Amino acid sequence: MKKRVAFYTLGCKLNFSETSTIARGFQEEGFERVDFSEHADMYVINTCSVTENADKRFKTIVKQAQKRNPEAFVAAIGCYAQLKPQELAAVNGVDLVLGATEKFKITDYINDLTKNDFGEVHSCEIEEADFYVGSYAIGDRTRAFLKVQDGCDYKCTYCTIPLARGISRSDTLGNALKNAAEISSQGIKEIVLTGVNIGDYGKGEFGNKRHEHTFLDLVKALDGVEGIQRLRISSIEPNLLKNETIDFVSKSDSFVPHFHIPLQSGSDVILKRMRRRYMTDLYVDRVRRIKSVMPHACIGVDVIVGFPGETDDEFLKTYHFLNEIDISYLHVFTYSERDNTAAATMAGTVPKRIRSQRSKMLRGLSVKKRRAFYESQLGTVRTVLFEGENKEGYINGFTENYVKVKAPWNPNLVNTLHQVELTKIDEDGLVRFEFVKKGVEV
Repeated sequence: MKKRVAFYTLGCKLNFSETSTIARGFQEEGFERVDFSEHADMYVINTCSVTENADKRFKTIVKQAQKRNPEAFVAAIGCYAQLKPQELAAVNGVDLVLGATEKFKITDYINDLTKNDFGEVHSCEIEEADFYVGSYAIGDRTRAFLKVQDGCDYKCTYCTIPLARGISRSDTLGNALKNAAEISSQGIKEIVLTGVNIGDYGKGEFGNKRHEHTFLDLVKALDGVEGIQRLRISSIEPNLLKNETIDFVSKSDSFVPHFHIPLQSGSDVILKRMRRRYMTDLYVDRVRRIKSVMPHACIGVDVIVGFPGETDDEFLKTYHFLNEIDISYLHVFTYSERDNTAAATMAGTVPKRIRSQRSKMLRGLSVKKRRAFYESQLGTVRTVLFEGENKEGYINGFTENYVKVKAPWNPNLVNTLHQVELTKIDEDGLVRFEFVKKGVEV
């Protein structure tokens, strides 16, 4: 009988891409991969350290695994496992904790899957995380996450990622193209590029500072991969999103007009305290540049509320800044103190009650912004890639510029691209449409 292994991933697209690659390694070793909701001989939890909530969820997930099989071997990997390995090892039921470099060799650390009396820790010093492991995730039939970069050399005062993932390092151009071709061969229509700081792509394969290729080189090369209909750039720093990249995307047949650009604060005072590498005027310039060559482009924004020193006035600067610029939606993060970060010891702590209020205000603004963007797209013809899930009798899909649409469920539409005219916004905020080509049944 094959041993059964199940995976649970917390956090970002990058974690999902790495979980998928690690899972393929288990399958090559003769394991059968099953869903986390099933009985398994081993459960692997890929952890996140970005938010307080992700830390707290870990114990709950371990309990879920133990409930399904009390004798199962439980391993913790990922960012939280690198930052606080002893804490995770002390959680009841955890047998193995692997850090930033060890997680890619997980099958080397397991024997007969006999449970340990105490969690066994293998965690490197983060300075040793100076090599690159490529990966990609295929979560459904429509899109894949392709990792092209790892680590970060930035020193933002709130962030633990450099401590969890090490220095910035990149995949080789050849390997990135090989992985993209593998994805394409499986009939997947869309690739989302992911990494910790993908605009920093081009640092040598082993973490050295030789710039062998730039992010623009990568974008141009991927644009030529056969079979991939869509390429989407995930989060990219505003100071690393160059005019040349924006202009290339505007003319590309496969790169879509959708950017996600972290802002974090609309106050220059707070940006300086965060030690970000730009001010608000550069951010405005990036948005204007995109909209000048792609008026229909979707622009998403990351923003943090409640950072130390964020007075009511500084928060309102952020609110008004976001209200006035031409962006499409927000990802709002409530600041939480993280150990070993400069921000954790800063003066001007914002009470959690106020952090929560500010988060609610910006989430409301995000709803307004998304609605306005969707309304601006009504009457236009777009191309939709349909998803693979039946959601209460409906099928969803996304246009190239990230408008989410819905139609009555039709399995024949799954993983297909169709030109549609966007017609109206439904009560749930999703967009209805009509097929441009007649004879498509829904």
